Amino acid sequence: MRRLILICLFVIGLSAALFNFVNFQGLGAQGEFDTLLLDFRENIPQTKLQQDLNKIAQQYNVTPKLDNKFSEKDNVYIIKGDKARLKQLRSSEFALDTEFIEPNYIYKIPKPGQAARLAEFLDPRPEEATGDKPLLTGANDPLYSKQWHLHNINVEDAWKQTKGSGVTVAVIDTGVTQIRDLVETKFVKGYDFVNDREKANDDNGHGTHVAGTIAQATNNSYGVAGIAYEASVMPLKVLSDYGGGTVADIAEAIRFAADNGANVINMSLGGGGESQLMKDAIDYAYNKGVVIIAAAGNEDNNGAAYPARYPHVIGVSALGPDGERAPYSNYGAGIDISAPGGSDAGKVLQATVDMDNKGEEAFLGFQGTSMASPHVAGVAALVRASGVEKPDEIEAVLLASARPTHEDSLNYYGAGQLNASEAVKRAQEGQITFQDFWRWLRENGYLNPRFWIDGGAYALIPKILMVVGSYLLAWFLRVYFPFSWSWSLSAGLIFGSSGLFPLKGLYIFDLPQWPFRVLGSSIPELGNAIQGTDAFNPIFASVLIPLGLVALLLGHPKWKWFAIGSSIGIAACLAISSVSDPAVWGLGAGFLSRIFLLVNALICYGLAHFIVTNEEKTAQ
Repeated sequence: MRRLILICLFVIGLSAALFNFVNFQGLGAQGEFDTLLLDFRENIPQTKLQQDLNKIAQQYNVTPKLDNKFSEKDNVYIIKGDKARLKQLRSSEFALDTEFIEPNYIYKIPKPGQAARLAEFLDPRPEEATGDKPLLTGANDPLYSKQWHLHNINVEDAWKQTKGSGVTVAVIDTGVTQIRDLVETKFVKGYDFVNDREKANDDNGHGTHVAGTIAQATNNSYGVAGIAYEASVMPLKVLSDYGGGTVADIAEAIRFAADNGANVINMSLGGGGESQLMKDAIDYAYNKGVVIIAAAGNEDNNGAAYPARYPHVIGVSALGPDGERAPYSNYGAGIDISAPGGSDAGKVLQATVDMDNKGEEAFLGFQGTSMASPHVAGVAALVRASGVEKPDEIEAVLLASARPTHEDSLNYYGAGQLNASEAVKRAQEGQITFQDFWRWLRENGYLNPRFWIDGGAYALIPKILMVVGSYLLAWFLRVYFPFSWSWSLSAGLIFGSSGLFPLKGLYIFDLPQWPFRVLGSSIPELGNAIQGTDAFNPIFASVLIPLGLVALLLGHPKWKWFAIGSSIGIAACLAISSVSDPAVWGLGAGFLSRIFLLVNALICYGLAHFIVTNEEKTAQ
């Protein structure tokens, strides 16, 4: 018996290790870098700072330098380095004089950013010249009829109240070139942190496209429209022509935006690796009243990229024209809201520079969370122009006004889908009222009894049958092999049959969702709870877990009854599931899976019977 138990425990451990390796090896992955950041304490004497810099240069054969002219006041220096040098510096004497030493991660334009373009030629001339008739009526721009993404967020109703006048949006990207369809757009002074100069022109096309979504000149009888077209754009170039840039440049751009009057920051960029320098810059901007929005990333990963993952940043996932999550969009932790990002079925159309055609203006369709993020930034500008000023309040308006989506256990959409009309309406009401809260509850289905009774948040009927069934099985066993009821036995029955925590729909923004799915699952459901699928994991939905509990607790006078109760509870859970929801990985949802669940239910009950029988013999 003990040999069998040890073999089962080994199988369980090996399965868990393989499961963790397959599913979580990417969570701790770091971003790429080839330089290091040394953030020296601001109160360090200049003589001591210079001594440290000279020693570092000699000891590591590098040349410490400021990233740009704005870095001097923060004492942030950059040197060439890799992981080995990072480890050396963190354990060196210089670490005492720094606030932190970390990789200068490279963040990039999330792919497929500008990979997908419209194949057709788009004529920016007025409709009289082309014969085309706009499908929408909110703007006289000839190509506005092709901008499904603006129609998707109900921007026309929002324009009746505000166009974003008086608000400045910083576009931290590849720069912005003032092409023909941005001539009427208002610009404020920006900066090129890549080349360390004031003129932040775009040599990629990505940044200009993003800026167009936010504030493209509108109602000018030319080209396309933008969301907050009376707002001002602050162009901040941090990404080079190939679409990559360093954390140091991005952090300085965030501080520059906050110090120079930006009300909203958009970052359609991202990468791996958490940076204290960037987190501090984001906190700095947030404390100065700036709303910060970032793209979630295009890797189809469970979890947003940085900087969308940082606190005080609104992470944005992407929608296709059908209103569903775009297949490339990241999801899960860090997603606060979703917005149009385009897909192969329809891309986000704006004016930009075409670097394949000598940087000439072109009307191109891109897709990506890079395109979704500026939609939220544009609506944030409309909300700011409506009188809501604090970042938390603007975020609350955006999230509360989003169109709710149901059956979103993997958090594809965050609070829902961006709704410009409702956001401006709520902003101009001045506050989110109690009535608004009740309406949000109603629209999300929380006031519908079926949500709570039939699987929305609590699978009541199957769970009750499992719990009641476990007590009936225990009572049946007790008739033939008398034993005393105890709290540990009852706890085991509930644990095995209904799980640690019965609510499966609990959701908290910016937290990974798999822990809540695990807490809302019975033991046999644990494997699929992590992945968010419906089928049972045959490792967990079997006698292996009860065997493991018995092996651990059999020698304890009280806790062994917890193991017995869990075995009976799991027997009830598997038996009920074989009727109500028999799907098992690798076995489908038919006859084989039903037999598998029933056989394991009988073995679980047999295991409890075996232990109780031995207990009675031992007592005699």
